[in-house]
Amino acid sequence: MTTLSVSPADCILVADDIVENTRVLKAVLERHGYTNIHTTTEARSVVALFGELRPDIVLLDLHMPDANGLDVMRELIAANEGGPFLPIVILTGDLSSQARRDALDAGASDFVAKPFDPAEVQLRVRNLLATRRLHKQLALENRTLEERVKERTDALAASRLEVLERLAMATEARDDMTGDHTRRVGQLAAELAELIKQPPDFVELVRRAAPLHDIGKIAIPDSILHKPGALTAAESEVMQTHTTIGASILSGGDNALMITAERIAASHHERWDGKGYPYRLAKEAIPLEGRITAVADFYDALTHDRPYRHAVPREFVLLDIERGAGTQFDPAIAAVIRKAPSAVGRRPRATT
Repeated sequence: MTTLSVSPADCILVADDIVENTRVLKAVLERHGYTNIHTTTEARSVVALFGELRPDIVLLDLHMPDANGLDVMRELIAANEGGPFLPIVILTGDLSSQARRDALDAGASDFVAKPFDPAEVQLRVRNLLATRRLHKQLALENRTLEERVKERTDALAASRLEVLERLAMATEARDDMTGDHTRRVGQLAAELAELIKQPPDFVELVRRAAPLHDIGKIAIPDSILHKPGALTAAESEVMQTHTTIGASILSGGDNALMITAERIAASHHERWDGKGYPYRLAKEAIPLEGRITAVADFYDALTHDRPYRHAVPREFVLLDIERGAGTQFDPAIAAVIRKAPSAVGRRPRATT
């Protein structure tokens, strides 16, 4: 189909307060193959009909008794905001240059003079509908292009995330021979987020991002990471850099998951009282996802064996978290730790 051919599917709305005019225009258009034509003699109903019908072109009388045609046209343009080009043809017997200027200034696409010349009506409508079809085709192609770009971007983001997840697992294997710590932290963090009434999208983000919290440990020497005794001040400084290194590894992402993971890596060792690291943030200045992961990480790290120490009994760890509410941990999160299935030995709910 060429752009200048007639498409019976094109929807046409005709608004003129004189019934005979609407009949004439409808007959002219039907004679040239248009079948989807709607008419009204009430100016105040035009905008409502536009919302209902979404016409491809509007033929609008400039002077109607119940509303000013220019005002109606402005309302139509506002109602179509964000949509494809909407041609509006002004029907008028006023051929003065001032009337034309006013109509063009208000957004008119073209004019048809009264009394109507059938050939002129048909040509103007056909040409404007062809222009609208081109706009719609371009909009469709743009949407298709945007979808393809998004698909490619999503694929690249997924690939990057997979690499980072594998890196996190490899990092964790240096500190947890089972390699399950990252998965367990993600599960417990999601349960805690749900228990403090966070929306499902946030819960899922935390579930997927929290396992990357210690990815910066890839840069920490084994002599420090596996040291069985207390770290020296210098060694502690090196260990603490895993937060900023992890955030740097995860930085540059433009999707919510990578941004959340970066914030968690940077903030999961901050403390509610402002005595944590690396930035000594306090209370709500610490990102919520970081506060949640801090509790989940603390619980899981202590309740499982590490190469340099044995697991601490679950009840002792739960008590430590509760005692740390308001100092080390966000009180609201510490208050729900015993309700989390992963923290009290219940089987976590299956996730999709």
